[in-house]
Amino acid sequence: MTDYKKMYFQLAAKVADAMDILLKAQQEGEIEFMDGEPFPESKAVVIQDEGCDYD
Repeated sequence: MTDYKKMYFQLAAKVADAMDILLKAQQEGEIEFMDGEPFPESKAVVIQDEGCDYD
């Protein structure tokens, strides 16, 4: 008989490992971005939805 409980916990452990890898990669990318040179040519663009009335 297949041990589904064991299979489930193995899968859950692998998913947790993958999440840890992705989180670490994201954090490293954010650190690298924050330590990088600022972009003087970057601009903020405001996009307003014409269907909404904010007044």
